[in-house]
Amino acid sequence: MDIGGQAVIEGVMMSSPHYYAIALRLKDGNIVVKRETKSRWAEKFFLSRLPLFRGIFILLATLVLGIKSLTYSADILSHEATEKDNDQRLGKSKSDPWLWAGTLIFSLLVGLFLFLVLPLGITEYLRRGLLKFESGLLFNVVDGAIRILIFLLYVFAISFLKDIRRLFQYHGAEHKAAYTYEGGNELKVENARKQTIFHPRCGTSFLLVVMVLAIFLFSIFNAPTLLGKLLLRLALLPFVAGIAYEMIKLTSKLRTHRLIKLVIVPNLWLQRLTAREPSDTQIEVALVAIKEVLEAEKAGSNAIP
Repeated sequence: MDIGGQAVIEGVMMSSPHYYAIALRLKDGNIVVKRETKSRWAEKFFLSRLPLFRGIFILLATLVLGIKSLTYSADILSHEATEKDNDQRLGKSKSDPWLWAGTLIFSLLVGLFLFLVLPLGITEYLRRGLLKFESGLLFNVVDGAIRILIFLLYVFAISFLKDIRRLFQYHGAEHKAAYTYEGGNELKVENARKQTIFHPRCGTSFLLVVMVLAIFLFSIFNAPTLLGKLLLRLALLPFVAGIAYEMIKLTSKLRTHRLIKLVIVPNLWLQRLTAREPSDTQIEVALVAIKEVLEAEKAGSNAIP
């Protein structure tokens, strides 16, 4: 059974095929947990069951769940200072659906600007001014290199923020918990502590694969104008994500093969920026989250309100 997840503010969200659980460490040391049934809206579409297309729907569903989980963790921790009965009241706190929907839309717009519009504009400026070239292939190579550079600089810059560093530690804890489960080990802190913080199915790896694939796919389909290039990139982006999903899924299954180990080296290297060694208390939070979804899958229980 595939188990995924992500770091949230002072905690970890773990996801199984039918459930997800969010475990958060409160300031008083207690762990509050929310467990719910996953929405299966993406599976209602026929295309969501086809290779290449399914990656698009899975990505959208993952984005929705991820933003929802982050908003929930922010909501819980913002209420912590004013709520006295943490165990009973914090776990029932609910975020405004319009809030996380707006956050999702805003995040997508910012992401499109930083990693699509801005690199395209800079490359066009270089083409006309400093470098003065006409090659479509060179344009896409420069555009892709700038996109990757912006991503690396962005992640490097935010890594200096205290809250982001803790988020990256919980990211490492999530990976350790996942490896512990996948290795068939008992879900205990001492077992998880031995695991690596780098995982081939990580979202960071997915982003790198998307950016590299985009260079090749955007080179095959070209447009003469800057606006045409932008619109074409927007149209092709879902298919780039679909191909990247299939590649990540395949390399994860074959990660013990020598050739695959070599191929995923850049992906694992990039995670040095987004995953940090967690403390035992952070690992404990990740293990609580993964235990929750495993128990839910085993029992087939209803979501806890």
